[in-house]
Amino acid sequence: MVNVSDGEDINRARENIKGNIKTSAKDSLGLHELKHHKPWFDEFLGFFFLDQRKQAKMQWVQYPSHSNVNNLNSVRLEASRHFRTKRRNI
Repeated sequence: MVNVSDGEDINRARENIKGNIKTSAKDSLGLHELKHHKPWFDEFLGFFFLDQRKQAKMQWVQYPSHSNVNNLNSVRLEASRHFRTKRRNI
């Protein structure tokens, strides 16, 4: 049978080992910094173009016609131009 004090000692030892592993990993590897991707992405217009492109694609998938294909291609081209100019201006 295990005594309560033995269980507490085991938990304390586990926490010490866990803390030592975290400390040594932080010292040797350093902290991981999150990358900020796509600083050129404009919240309002970016989501507008993405939503417009998504709607055009859904319309084309539901009703595949030549006019919907042309609409999808024009929306894709417009969105690509917008994002390309945003990336170049940064």
